[in-house]
Amino acid sequence: MNHNANIPAFRSASLSGQTFEVNYHGDQLSVRQQQQAVLDLSIDRGAECWLTRITAAAQPPELLQAALLAALETVSASHSELVELRLHAKEWPELKALLLRSGIAREVGAALSVAPAMLWQLPQLWLPQTPALYPQHHVRTGERWHPLRPAKPQGYVYQRFIPWLGQSISFRVASVEQDLNTMHKWMNDTRVAQFFQEEGDLDYQRAYLNGRLADPHMLPLIAEFDGIAFGYMEVYWAQENRLGPYYAADDYDRGWHVLVGEQAYSGGQFISAWLPSLMHYIFLDEPRTQRIVGEPAASHTRQVRNLERSGFAALKDFDFPHKRATLVMLMREKFFSNRLWHPSLKA
Repeated sequence: MNHNANIPAFRSASLSGQTFEVNYHGDQLSVRQQQQAVLDLSIDRGAECWLTRITAAAQPPELLQAALLAALETVSASHSELVELRLHAKEWPELKALLLRSGIAREVGAALSVAPAMLWQLPQLWLPQTPALYPQHHVRTGERWHPLRPAKPQGYVYQRFIPWLGQSISFRVASVEQDLNTMHKWMNDTRVAQFFQEEGDLDYQRAYLNGRLADPHMLPLIAEFDGIAFGYMEVYWAQENRLGPYYAADDYDRGWHVLVGEQAYSGGQFISAWLPSLMHYIFLDEPRTQRIVGEPAASHTRQVRNLERSGFAALKDFDFPHKRATLVMLMREKFFSNRLWHPSLKA
């Protein structure tokens, strides 16, 4: 990476709901809000650990924390080699207390240590609607005994700036009113229909999407790059899904289906953005989720191989009534400890 290049990152969600622009200038990193400087970080780069110092005018500690989080996200998203950042903030005692209490940092000697593996588990950085921990209460659906699932969100559920694309990715809950015609176009594209197999007229697509929205175990999402819809994604609870009986599903395991409807977004550079972002969203949405599963067709060896390179383990092949599938699984610990949100890091 050219450390002297400016790398902007626009924050649309943070601890205080603020929006920031973050830029590099050599070994100086500046955070601005509405063209006004909020704070600067001076960086002393090591191989895996950076030392930083904060410079800022008098600001409320909550604003400083939100701006600092935007800076930390930008640094950790842009530098795959970074495993720890030491922060010298003794002149900011109120900010220090906030960072320690929230789990953003921990004390190491006279400095604060920020670990990307912990930072990237803070939902408020990427989820516009930070979910509350839903109380556990088990119910039965058919033969499956599983936790009662929370009501579905509406609108945007995830937003993230992708440094290597210079674009933002976002996921929002699909709606019949807004997305029916787009879904109809995508589902009837021969490239999509070949593997998704849900082609049909507008009435069929309306019934399909309404069914997904009404199903408590499914969350249908529209994925966007800079506000342009490019794909459809389904996130599901594995216990209640057709996959549940084929392995020992835990209460909070989740799985996913995806189609890229716009062929212009089918390239590897886009997959390297939406795939880890979807996994990131799933882990952030429910902290009790320790495993993400999938069931690609066993014959799609390239897809299985790509998933293995992205951190998934291929566990076994098995037979659905409609296809022979491969069970793949991604562990929460592996995703965060290996920093798999960045495409240059190999599983």
